[in-house]
Amino acid sequence: MVSDRETSKNAPSQRGTKSRGGDQEMGEALRCVYEQTINEQIPPEMLDLLSKLE
Repeated sequence: MVSDRETSKNAPSQRGTKSRGGDQEMGEALRCVYEQTINEQIPPEMLDLLSKLE
């Protein structure tokens, strides 16, 4: 009988079979979200609070 540990040793890892295309897509998605966040307008309520700190 083969244990789960022995089976997982012989099986190819999920990380090894992952394509570089998936990493590239992930990077592009993260860059897109970052850029959207940077370009968001600051809410007037936040600007009001910040002005009170000065």
